[in-house]
Amino acid sequence: MSSRKDLALGIFIVAAGVVILLGKLGVFGFLGRTLWPLVLLLPGIFLHIMFFGRRASAAILIPGGILTVYGLLFFICNIGGWGLMASLWPVLILGVAVGLYEYYLYESPRPGAVLPVALGLTVLSVLIFIFTWLETGAFYIIALILIAAGIWMIFGRNRSGRNNKWSRGW
Repeated sequence: MSSRKDLALGIFIVAAGVVILLGKLGVFGFLGRTLWPLVLLLPGIFLHIMFFGRRASAAILIPGGILTVYGLLFFICNIGGWGLMASLWPVLILGVAVGLYEYYLYESPRPGAVLPVALGLTVLSVLIFIFTWLETGAFYIIALILIAAGIWMIFGRNRSGRNNKWSRGW
């Protein structure tokens, strides 16, 4: 019996030595800096597995979708550099939209207000993403829309021949 205890104690001491050595060599620091998004990604995947394994309701897909998208986003930023977050931050809004959309797809009966909110957040995220990539492009687009609206009000509203509310004046 004593030899089994000695063997187990010896294995434990060797394992402790290996852990200390790897820690001193910076292996754990590297893994921690590189793989920390797994702290978000793995619970998100686990929540999806719980739902699809029929162990939880569809409401669990909301945080599951959010955590999964955030984990993927942070992995991308870890690999490509955190400067990417300056243009990828609208994905944070998209994460909420993904969670809500998954909930809408799998909840029975389907909740009515969830889909418009999910689609609205998706459109908002995509628009902000586009404007972020264009940097100051938003101002050009807004300026073009205002110019087009002004031209339409000057030249286009009287051509229809109808007596609509815009042609009556104030």
